[in-house]
Amino acid sequence: MNIPIVTVGQSREDLVGGLERLHGPVTVVRRCGELAELLAACQSGLARAAVVAEGTEELTASLVDRLAAVGVSIVALSDDSAEVARLRSIGVVTASLEVDSATLASNIFDSVDELSAQGNRRAGERDSGYADTAAELRASDVEEEAALVPAGAGRIIAVWGPAGAPGRTLVAINIAAELAAEGKPVILVDADSYGASVAASLGLLDESAGLAQACRLADQGFLDAESLKRIAAPVFTRSGSFRVLTGITRADRWTELRASALSSVLEHAKDIADIVVVDAGFCLEADEELSFDSMAPRRNAATLRSIELADTVYAVGAADAIGIPRLVRGLAELERAVPQAAPLVVLNKVRAASAGRSPERELRDAWERYGPGSGIEVFLPSDTEACDAALLSGAVLLEAAPESDLRHAIARLVCAPGQQNGKSSVIYSRARRRLKR
Repeated sequence: MNIPIVTVGQSREDLVGGLERLHGPVTVVRRCGELAELLAACQSGLARAAVVAEGTEELTASLVDRLAAVGVSIVALSDDSAEVARLRSIGVVTASLEVDSATLASNIFDSVDELSAQGNRRAGERDSGYADTAAELRASDVEEEAALVPAGAGRIIAVWGPAGAPGRTLVAINIAAELAAEGKPVILVDADSYGASVAASLGLLDESAGLAQACRLADQGFLDAESLKRIAAPVFTRSGSFRVLTGITRADRWTELRASALSSVLEHAKDIADIVVVDAGFCLEADEELSFDSMAPRRNAATLRSIELADTVYAVGAADAIGIPRLVRGLAELERAVPQAAPLVVLNKVRAASAGRSPERELRDAWERYGPGSGIEVFLPSDTEACDAALLSGAVLLEAAPESDLRHAIARLVCAPGQQNGKSSVIYSRARRRLKR
């Protein structure tokens, strides 16, 4: 196999010339003057590998992913140990500036072979990082290199739901609070690129979006557990505490939440917390599929990537005549976008006024007739008074309304799985009120 490569910069021993004289497995097809020229040459399909001898500090995770998406691997030359560590963290193969031409050629061959192997493993799967050129085209088979970050021991819980304010943020915040109250290290991530509201709900100052800061560091290869701890804002409750990565409050800043960088952030979050709760956005559409630039980032990459990496996905829908059909359609879209998700359905805002005299029975019957086949995991009762009190005070239900029906239902959902399918959340709440009397 002969591998065409492009290069930028000169090494001490002029390795490029050495590669040309080898007449071996690699062929230098272009020497570029700067990184922008190298990027353009790679995206035109001219090469399968790029050797960067100068300007390695300009390499970022996003740039590496753009090249990986068109099947180009990067080999960077550096003798700086800190720079080598940074480059490896963003998926770049490194070699010494004094490496001989034959060894460099072998490194290039191995990196291209590994990239091809990753592409084969991803064959047929959707890549949420970049746009397709048309709706029916299969996305790139190359996996973004953030997977090189060692996986932490924590679990990721993604809370998703369709448009229409079904209560995603409310559920995500209080799941984090209930788990923290049990003594588990928890970090809450606001990954909604359309309407981030975790900071406002918790009364936090969001002068600078924590998740955007973390993503910038991850993109540059500088993110580690300690820097993530500094960025994540602490939230204290009467029974425990958890950390929060606040979201972007301006929707036009969505490009800061690249899929590759978010992957790295979530992996590092698993190092500092047992549970990572992600408040995901609602939209799953590949709305750039009509773009002629296949390297354009996806608007909804943060949502899709959060669900792809999640160990558990809760799909939250409003329990009324509008919310149920939206959730059914949304689950169908979710299955197409992330087939492996297997979401657990949560019906929120359950009340007799919108669902009938026996709301859970009526909703379950309707779901069995028109739903997508999966059952309903839990019903969360409507409790407007408790929600208003929590929002007004910038607190979680555990503090603002500790005895509310909704708070107890969420606690049973995540803290005592054996009780989830036991007593009805609405019926059980009525019985508890009667006992109090």
